[in-house]
Amino acid sequence: MTQTKPVEPLLETRFEGVRLFSRGKVRDVYEVDDSRLLIVATDRISAFDVVLREGIPDKGRVLTQLSRFWFEHFRSRVSSHFLTTNVEEFPAGFSAHAGQLEGRSMLVKKARPFPIECVVRGYLAGSGWKEYQASRSVCGVPLPPGLTESDRLDEPIFTPATKSTTGHDLNISFEEMGRRIGRPEAEKLRSLSCELYTEAREYAESHGILMADTKFEWGISDDEIILIDEVLTPDSSRFWPEAGYIPGRPQPSFDKQFVRDYLESIPWNKEPPPPPLPTDVIQKTSDKYREAYRRLTGRELA
Repeated sequence: MTQTKPVEPLLETRFEGVRLFSRGKVRDVYEVDDSRLLIVATDRISAFDVVLREGIPDKGRVLTQLSRFWFEHFRSRVSSHFLTTNVEEFPAGFSAHAGQLEGRSMLVKKARPFPIECVVRGYLAGSGWKEYQASRSVCGVPLPPGLTESDRLDEPIFTPATKSTTGHDLNISFEEMGRRIGRPEAEKLRSLSCELYTEAREYAESHGILMADTKFEWGISDDEIILIDEVLTPDSSRFWPEAGYIPGRPQPSFDKQFVRDYLESIPWNKEPPPPPLPTDVIQKTSDKYREAYRRLTGRELA
């Protein structure tokens, strides 16, 4: 496999004369005007809800370019907030920062987001596996007895969660989601999320990746439900290599697994300040992000 030498990680952006709309764990968001935002995916990485000192080279570029790939893939199915990733089409105020923005930024429509993470699970893993062990269900969805970790489910299940800017999202039932945003809207978001996941899972499997689960975010723009945020990236999804998949155990994945595994192996109370990351852990994690992009799109990261 040909690897592109990663650039130095970008940890933060600061653009004079442009209003910072928000700064999250990974993204810096700038307000362009009343109807548009510019989203910049940095190379920041968090683990156990702590943002680490080091960044992962090319991580933000993978998140942006893979999201663009999926927004374009689903264009005939759903509307989205995506406008362009072409820096030349950005407003004039950003032209001086083209070097930082190239490949990792996206101009989008503003939307009123639903306060729900729309999670779809096709395999039993993560918090879903933990909940199943305790209750034989996930977010109120009953599952058959006798399942093991990483088992493929007969049918994907929709397991919503509340959105949290700090800390972990909280799994909720579909009924609770309906109480929070309205039953008709909840049913629409469930239907759309399951349809996109099913289509994406089939596509990913044809490219050697098992899409264990993912989360979608939706918003309202001009009275229309649209797809927002990032889509089907290693940060929002659990991607496993199809080769070597064996149920009954955790699976290797195309995300920050190397980071989590390292941090679990050393004395750290999972509170700030975080410990430094070794160079090899950073490199392996960067390689995995870029490999996920290459497998899904069929091309190297630009």
